Amino acid sequence: MRLLNIKNERDDLGKQVNNLTNTTSLKTYIKLCIAALYILTIGFNANAQNPSSSGGKTYILGGVSVSGNTSFNEQTIVSYSGLRTGQEVKIPGGDETANAIKKLWSSNLFSDVELFMKRIEGDTAYLEIQLADLPQLNEVKVNGVKKGKIDEIIKENKLDKGTKVTENLITTTDNYLTRKYQKQGFYNTKVNINMLEVTDSLEISRVNMVVNVDKGNKVKIKDIIINGNEKIKDKKLRKSMKNTKQINPIRFLKRSKYVEEDYHEDLTSLIDKYKENGYRDARILSDTLIVNDEKTISLEINLEEGELYEFGNIEFIGNTVYTNEELSRFLRIKKGDTYNGVLLQKRIQDNSKPDADDISSAYQNNGYLFSTITPVEVSAENNVIDIQVRITEGKPAHFNHIKVTGNDRTNDHVIYRQLFTRPGELYSKQNIVRSVRELGQLGFFDAQQIDPKFENVNPQESTLDINYNVVETGSSQIELQGGYGGGGFIGTLGLAFNNFSIKNIFNKEAYKPVPMGDGQKLALRLQASRFYQTYSFSFSEPWLGGKKPVQFSASISQTKQFLYDFQTRRADKSKSFNITGISLGLAKRLQVPDNYFLLSQAVGFQIYDLKNYNTGLFTFGNGSSRSLSYTVGLSRDNTAIDPIYPVSGSSFSATAKMTLPYSMFDGVDYSALKQERDQAEAIRDNNSNTEAERQEAADRIGEIDQERYKWLEFYKINFKAQWYTQLITKNLVLRPSVEFGFLGAYNNDRGVIPFERYFLGGDGMGTYSLDGRETIALRGYPNQSLQPVDAATNTTVNDGAAIYNKFSLELRYPITLGASAKIYGLAFMEGGASYNHFREYNPFNIYRSAGAGVRIWMQAFGLLGIDFGYGFDPLIGETGSHGWETHFIIGQQF
Repeated sequence: MRLLNIKNERDDLGKQVNNLTNTTSLKTYIKLCIAALYILTIGFNANAQNPSSSGGKTYILGGVSVSGNTSFNEQTIVSYSGLRTGQEVKIPGGDETANAIKKLWSSNLFSDVELFMKRIEGDTAYLEIQLADLPQLNEVKVNGVKKGKIDEIIKENKLDKGTKVTENLITTTDNYLTRKYQKQGFYNTKVNINMLEVTDSLEISRVNMVVNVDKGNKVKIKDIIINGNEKIKDKKLRKSMKNTKQINPIRFLKRSKYVEEDYHEDLTSLIDKYKENGYRDARILSDTLIVNDEKTISLEINLEEGELYEFGNIEFIGNTVYTNEELSRFLRIKKGDTYNGVLLQKRIQDNSKPDADDISSAYQNNGYLFSTITPVEVSAENNVIDIQVRITEGKPAHFNHIKVTGNDRTNDHVIYRQLFTRPGELYSKQNIVRSVRELGQLGFFDAQQIDPKFENVNPQESTLDINYNVVETGSSQIELQGGYGGGGFIGTLGLAFNNFSIKNIFNKEAYKPVPMGDGQKLALRLQASRFYQTYSFSFSEPWLGGKKPVQFSASISQTKQFLYDFQTRRADKSKSFNITGISLGLAKRLQVPDNYFLLSQAVGFQIYDLKNYNTGLFTFGNGSSRSLSYTVGLSRDNTAIDPIYPVSGSSFSATAKMTLPYSMFDGVDYSALKQERDQAEAIRDNNSNTEAERQEAADRIGEIDQERYKWLEFYKINFKAQWYTQLITKNLVLRPSVEFGFLGAYNNDRGVIPFERYFLGGDGMGTYSLDGRETIALRGYPNQSLQPVDAATNTTVNDGAAIYNKFSLELRYPITLGASAKIYGLAFMEGGASYNHFREYNPFNIYRSAGAGVRIWMQAFGLLGIDFGYGFDPLIGETGSHGWETHFIIGQQF
């Protein structure tokens, strides 16, 4: 009986060796040569017996058995190998046996695979597969790292119990840890992974993995030495290296750690700096890493600058869609300009910005997905470079299918109505970018993970499909706010369902825990302190009727405010100010000037009911006022992409809130009432009058004011604007902002109302926002402390202001922008002031502050944060700078 031994071997770590496919390792080279000679001898003998055969004899497979150290079922292994009883197999050299070996190796389950011929009975052959399972991972021990990082290492490398231990698993784990700590500045990181065999009663081969990490000392770059540069100074060249910096004690944002990948990228940036300044031929002759000691290295770069070039003639070839003049306006480069290869490429195709204003975007926004624009230098005589911009336009492409994946809760129609791409329409890059922004602004998906993918791209038919892949996040929130202001702690508890479905409100099966998926917003809110309580309910539908982006909103609220008793320092529950309000609003997206504009309108009605509530604002302690107002607003918001952490774009809003000018048609002589009121004030404030006379005058003032404020008459204008700009790195964001507000009266004799006023200072948390007042944040000072000053008495007027302005400059840097939590730090400078009259208004005479803080956004609770602000200016009664204030922010966005 002949024995056919067809064998593949792995080393202990799973290295594959396959005789049948002629792949070998040096370790088994001699052994394989002997096996090959043996097989050739068998083949020679077989050919001598059967001259008609060449390369082996054909047998009928009588059966396949399995042996060796394996935990897998014999039938499963035979079935997976593809060998079947009764099939014809050629031995040796047959494809059937070679494919069986390949399939078993490719499963990555075995450390050794051997195929034997057990016996031959006539034309029937019986084979045996001998296997050895790869060992399973039992336990993992990681030495040399913090305990809190071990679970992360195990998870990232999938070192789960029961995992098959392959050479690839060990190699990837080693590389992961080495790169991880080198990126943190531990250049000399060494990783050693040992496998310890587990000996127990189980027959399964198992091993324990011991990972030893020696990070060594953190290595910093002591010097970056640049040689050969005469045209551009060392400082500018080092500045162009964004991620590789030498030690500088006053620099905080970029540390002087060495990361090899970043360094090679920065070498390219250094040469780009020369190209930007006309030195097209600049190149790096050599770069050397010098080890100074265990903690520092030096980098030495030798340059050749080359000569200065300028642009010559720029010619466009192949363009039919755009004229030469139109393309020149996109390029914005003229003959005689200093040569700038980096700028030339950006003006043709800027890959750093999805909405760049370049030639490639112009073509792609007009449907020409398959266009190519290639700049070619056709001449460089006398250091003048002539450029040909060669354009292959191709045919306009059209969207074929548009689909969205990843949305489990949000209904498809909510997503599709936000998209600016439609089946059958011309391809447009800017419409894809806009669609991604709109999906991110919904707040239902992780804005960082929205991924539009091209599918089924067909240049012949000029069609493509788009798949918007989204990752849903928790859209409902438990609203918690807290802070000190107005004499006590103010707390808010509410539920906000930001992806509600009102049509399923009576569908019991839809409650998971509430009906979700239609993009509507439902909020229930309770706000309370020792001095007031408010209950509110609001609902909004962003697409009223489902066909156009017309938002409908409605809200109703009930509030009660109690008067502060200065003797007991408690709320006097017998003196209250009750407010009931309702509002209805519509907002529509405009198409002119562009479709980022939103026009909003709202009608609101409030009833103010006072019971024994006498304050400086309200001279009538018992009575009521009514307000029927109309609000119109124009806003534009093109911030991108993440609403929690925008990195570009701007937003502004201008609103006007007004009532009817009742004084023009209600028949009341307010001039006479004002004169009578002034006379009554003089009597009340004259201490020589009797108490009865003064009280009678005060009562009359209250009656007059009740007449003045029976129906509130006012107009109010607010303006807010903010911009987002990326600095240095793409995530470092500068956010300047400006705000202005003005509360006016139609009739000066009637005067400015005591409602709807501005209260400036502190964290901006909504305290007594019941009477229409607006609380404006200005950090570094106590809440609502920056009130107008009475020039006559030099005291603060605590009844709010009719005018305010605020300026702010904030620098933000993200710590993490993950789906479950977004954290960013910030530094700020801001200033502002409030006034009662325009004659006092001075936008340069403001309260100034600066400080730093941190924000944390979580799905369930919204935005949380803390700020430390320093007020540079004294409040009334203070002699020096106000100093430090700590502000806790819950649910508030600056």
